[in-house]
Amino acid sequence: MMTAWVVRQPGPMTTGPLERVRLPVPEPARGEVLIRVEVCAVCRTDLHLAEGDLTPRRPGTVPGHEVVGRVAARGADAGRFQDGERVGVAWLRAACGRCRYCARGAENLCPYSQYTGWDTDGGYAEYLTAPQDFVYPLPDDQPAAALAPLLCAGIIGYRALVRADVPPGGCLGVYGFGASAHLTTQVALAQGITVHVMTRAPEARRLALELGAASAQPVYAAAPEPLDAAILFAPVGDLVPVALAALDRGGTLAVAGIHVTDIPPLVYQDHLFQERTLRSVTANTRADGRALLEFATRHPLRVATVPYELDEADTALADLAADRVTGAAVLHVDG
Repeated sequence: MMTAWVVRQPGPMTTGPLERVRLPVPEPARGEVLIRVEVCAVCRTDLHLAEGDLTPRRPGTVPGHEVVGRVAARGADAGRFQDGERVGVAWLRAACGRCRYCARGAENLCPYSQYTGWDTDGGYAEYLTAPQDFVYPLPDDQPAAALAPLLCAGIIGYRALVRADVPPGGCLGVYGFGASAHLTTQVALAQGITVHVMTRAPEARRLALELGAASAQPVYAAAPEPLDAAILFAPVGDLVPVALAALDRGGTLAVAGIHVTDIPPLVYQDHLFQERTLRSVTANTRADGRALLEFATRHPLRVATVPYELDEADTALADLAADRVTGAAVLHVDG
């Protein structure tokens, strides 16, 4: 048996949607590995699932999809990793590999895709299983807590940066500055991009400036200069027209969240004319994950983390909901 947290009844964190339970340690199926969890970072997607913004796909799901752990057992035909090897599990758990989206390299759009901590149990537990083909090898010489946020916050931020299509030496606006944004900002700066941050938390603004952002101001403040591109990390639809209006001619806004509150009406002349582009970002591909992890080996990222024990998972999500986390919350499960 193992300790785990499940989403028992989705609702505001004040209603206690998570329940700490004891579950059987799962058995790896064919092609899967059983992973003993070292740490699991806490993602806003977990919060959306717990609070019901993201409709649960099964009752009593264990959330969590930024997992660093060790291979504890292997199912049949699972020979890619050895027992004891450190690995990472991310949001995308599986794709069919046969549909037209997979065939063109867009497995994140696969209609049959599955997601860790949504379709199957995730990392708010002592163990989880994952298909070996969707698991990432991770180095032993780095702290697990610094690796875990890379597996979703880092990967989805990397994809959002690509989708934002920032020109070389361009100017990027970042709206919201949590786990994903603070990593993406560092990737952008390493690429020679100027970054302006708009976020509501004073602590987040201070972190943005420490990391090298050219400016940091309240979330609805005007950007200091016209933006070549912007990424919306905050799940706030009201910010879509704000960010679009801040774009220069030909600029692109990428919306990085899996859930965003309703977007108010757009005024064509103010928000879209002059060839401005509005794009969504949907999950990630394994190629995104490999690219981000490889980038991080060449350009080490400062990963700001706030530690919690596994028994404090509900507290971690409540703190995230109340903007009390600067950087990434990380659950320490084993060691």
